[in-house]
Order: sequence, then structure tokens, then C-alpha cells
Amino acid sequence: MTQNLRIAVQKSGRLSEDSLNLFKECGIKFDNGAGKLKATSSNFPAEFLFLRDDDIPGYVEDGVADIGIVGQNVHVESNKNVSEVKLLGFSKCRLSIAIPRSDVYNGIEDLQGKDIATSYPIILGNYLKDNGVTSHIHEISGSVEIAPSIGLAHAVCDIVSSGGTLLSNGLKEVEVIFRSEAIMIGCPTMSAEKQDILNQILFRIDAVQRAKNNKYVVLNTKNENIQAISKLLPGMQSPSVIPLAQEGWSAMSSVINENDFWQNIEKLREAGAEGILVMPIEKMIY
Repeated sequence: MTQNLRIAVQKSGRLSEDSLNLFKECGIKFDNGAGKLKATSSNFPAEFLFLRDDDIPGYVEDGVADIGIVGQNVHVESNKNVSEVKLLGFSKCRLSIAIPRSDVYNGIEDLQGKDIATSYPIILGNYLKDNGVTSHIHEISGSVEIAPSIGLAHAVCDIVSSGGTLLSNGLKEVEVIFRSEAIMIGCPTMSAEKQDILNQILFRIDAVQRAKNNKYVVLNTKNENIQAISKLLPGMQSPSVIPLAQEGWSAMSSVINENDFWQNIEKLREAGAEGILVMPIEKMIY
């Protein structure tokens, strides 16, 4: 009997939504109704555990969960014995040092001997050490931004997305010390059977991620322009070319990286491309 791969994800928040959407895009069906702490897929050998993000690295290290999705900041700060399986490219943020807006900041050396409040003492401590700065780190679990205004610390070190929370608390960002995104972590002692299931998931994730970064392009052109346009639309191998009902014209289609398309759009038109259609791709498998 096939064992289920146990997958730990954050039980709420943006990272949870992005993680669960990724698995659904991979064709893995499950019911994650409100309040559920566990769910089993109906069409894939996987079981989902909905946990606090700070607890996930420990569950994976202990083998209670086979894999987990957390932010890199949580993974590094936890310092657990887990393997880094795959960077996932979503839920990006940064860990930054911020000080009161009225304070002058000339560089990291200004923090020498100062008090800094943070929920990430390991990452902050390593950064200060690497820069030859000794500060007093106050570890607190929440409401970090209030620390300077109540006299607890001269500065804070916290997760920043837009920076709006810092501004609303009279702070300014002065030093980015760590950039984070979602990462899949794994148990180092995972069985061969479960590793095979994980490999199937990774295959599906790669197909979904490639599709998001590429677009399917269809255009019409005179036959005399096919060679020039082919150089701008290389695709996975080469563009498909289909003759149109109108003699001397063809339809060309190809897959192209979205960034490359926007860089080449004017070149395509100059080369004779007309009626250009750009469509999303659901999956892309090599």
C-alpha cells in the first residue's frame, strides 16, 4: 500500500494561499475547508498538515512531515536539520533594519552598541557579525515596530513587503539584510518511496512554473518574412508554420518567454508580423 507524502503548509496567510494554489495547479485535489488541520488528497498520495509557520521546520526535521513550505527567513532562523528541496519563487519579501524617521543614518556602523528589537535574532546576529558590528539584540515575538517608540530599542529588524507598516509607525528602512521567498524543505531521512512521490510533485511544479514564465504566441505574416520572424520566435525548437487560405501567407505559432516577447514586439512588427495573439499556457512539459 502506497504511503502518503505528508506536506506541511502554513495554516493561514498569503504564503498558505500561494502554497495551496500551487498544489492545485499541479492537479492535486484536496479539501482545505475552514478550521481543518489535516486533509488528504483524493487523487494523489499526499496528506496536508496545516500548521504555524514557525513549527513547520521542526515537524520536517522530526519526520512528522516529509516536506514543508515556509519562507526562507523562517527556514534559516529555525536552524533545523532539513534539506532545501526547491525555491518556489513566490511570497517574496525582505528582512530589513529600520530606525526612527528623524534619526540620521550613515551606515551599518551607526548601530554599534545600539539596541535592536527583532523576531529574527539568528539572521540579524549573523549579519551584524559579518559586518563587524556589535549590537544588543532584543528578541520579541511580535509588534516589533513599536519598540523604538516605547524606548525598548533604537532600531528594529523585521520582515518588509511594501514598507507601509514601517511608515505608519514612524520608521524608515535603512538596511536590507536578507531577501526571502517561499522554499520547499524536506526531511533528510525520507524513504525512497516518498522521495519518488516528491519527484512527481517537483515534475509538476516545474511544468506549472515554466508555463507562468512563458506565453503562446500566434501571428500571421507573408511567407517571405518567415525566416526573419523565426529568429525572433525560436520557441522550444522552432516555430510552427501553417499555410493560410490566402496564398502567400502563413500563420506562425511559438512559445516564448514573456520578457523576451515584450522586448521583441516592435521587432516582430517590423519583420512583418500581423494579427499577433498572446495566450497564457496552463502547463509546459519538456
